[in-house]
Amino acid sequence: MRASDRAYATLLSEIQTGVLPPGTVLGEVEQSARLGVSRTPLRAALARLTADGLVAQASPRVTVVTAVDGDDIRSLFIVRRALEETAARLAAASPRAADFADLVTSFDAARLDGEAARDAYYRLIAEFDAALDAAAANDYLTAALRSVRTHLVRVRRLARYQPERLAASVSEHRLIAAAIAAGDGDLAAHATHVHLHNALTSILESLDDAAPLPDRKALA
Repeated sequence: MRASDRAYATLLSEIQTGVLPPGTVLGEVEQSARLGVSRTPLRAALARLTADGLVAQASPRVTVVTAVDGDDIRSLFIVRRALEETAARLAAASPRAADFADLVTSFDAARLDGEAARDAYYRLIAEFDAALDAAAANDYLTAALRSVRTHLVRVRRLARYQPERLAASVSEHRLIAAAIAAGDGDLAAHATHVHLHNALTSILESLDDAAPLPDRKALA
């Protein structure tokens, strides 16, 4: 792995998990020494994070982790809704739609009791996302979704863990997968719309009700 890719991957993970919270100053000298890379690959990594919208330039040599507020989250979900509803419709019309029957079974078997079980559920969501991308078979759509998901990881970490919401998320994902497996694009898109509406509502309520807890997994 190139030094710039390694630096990017490390900083991206630290921003998404809250190790580097909003407002953190990323000075070139300090970060180069900490990550064990020279300034050239570090600058390349910071340029990629700037393009992602995760950091912003405060001065020629100082970069700051960007903040996330309710308006940012609403804007993110507007794009997410448009992309994921379209992807669900495409997946339902795809020859690979039948693959989602196995995911229905996996969602039926999903358990949320304990951190390990919740980690397994998030891996199942990642599997669902990968299947959705493959079935939609649109590189432009997949690239746009990848960008949205980069921010979504961070948003989930900023929100408060709610067991009831996570349990509802299992049922919502199961319905989307079942609709795709049945080839029903309208139902798949509608179920996606409802899921994202509920996820957004819970995230915003969580941020209003409690201080962010970046070390806890959250909602959608």
